[in-house]
Amino acid sequence: MMQRFLFPRWVNRFLLVLLAAAVGGGLFAGAMGGLATDPETLNIGYKPTQPVPFSHAMHAGQLKMDCRYCHNTVFEAAHAAVPPTATCINCHSPADIQGVTALSAVRADSEKLDPIHESWETGKSVAWKRIHNLPEFVYFNHAAHVNSGVSCKSCHGRVDQMEVVYQHEPLSMAWCIECHRNPDPHLRPIEEVTNLGWQPPEGWDQEAFAKEQRETLNINPQVHCAVCHR
Repeated sequence: MMQRFLFPRWVNRFLLVLLAAAVGGGLFAGAMGGLATDPETLNIGYKPTQPVPFSHAMHAGQLKMDCRYCHNTVFEAAHAAVPPTATCINCHSPADIQGVTALSAVRADSEKLDPIHESWETGKSVAWKRIHNLPEFVYFNHAAHVNSGVSCKSCHGRVDQMEVVYQHEPLSMAWCIECHRNPDPHLRPIEEVTNLGWQPPEGWDQEAFAKEQRETLNINPQVHCAVCHR
């Protein structure tokens, strides 16, 4: 007569541990998935305090300064340069503050420009804080995008209306891939790339324009891993 097989008693405890691990793993995966897609995790709205309260709304908006005046490498290089102190001094020199050619607004806020003047005198760079900060394993080329007709606005929002610049878009992998799969809505004439307030003229056919631009400039964005992860 065959004896009935009985599992060892420790199996009961093992099943409880296995069940707890499965439940805990599910909760962990759900929590991590939620955190990974949460706007705060993706840094939407990230707005650090800068050493100098630079107003993009004033410079790019009211004064209509082109983005390239400060970020002068954006059409030639992968990175959009942070302006050196010399760029600021072009308008905000210590001599101007003393009343030689200064604007009244500059005189009124002269103490806010102290870090600029100190940088100019010492040669040490101003410690600007990066806002749009991609992970080190992500490669993004500014020149490739703006020379294809993708406006600064697509990634950075209406910076010309921001008193304090903040991260406007999630800059997540899914967000980038979505644009790569269908870039047509983001394409505009290259000469209007830095004109953040540009609106298509009456009768504009975006579909036809995008088709022609993609053919002319050989725009064919890829979505495989090696495009951004090098």
